[in-house]
Amino acid sequence: MSKALYKPIGLVVSVVGGVLASLLFKQIWKLVTHDEEAPDATDETRSWAEVLPAAALQGAVFGFVKAMVDRAGAAGFARATGTWPG
Repeated sequence: MSKALYKPIGLVVSVVGGVLASLLFKQIWKLVTHDEEAPDATDETRSWAEVLPAAALQGAVFGFVKAMVDRAGAAGFARATGTWPG
C-alpha cells in the first residue's frame, strides 16, 4: 500500500530533482569553465575533449542529485507515514 501512495510523491520529487540538478550543473559548469553553456554532443564545432568531460560532469551531478532527492523523499515519506516506501 505504501508503495502505491509513494508513486505520485516520488514522481514529483524526481521532477524537482531534475530541475535542481540542471541548475547545479549549469552553475558548476560556469564556475569551472567560465562558459555560459556546456558543449552539446551534436555540435560539430566542439571537440571530443570538450564534449566528453562535460557529459561526465553532467552525469555525475545528475546521479548525485537524483540519489539525494530520492533518498530524502523516501525518508520524509517514512517519517510521515511510519513506513518506508518500496
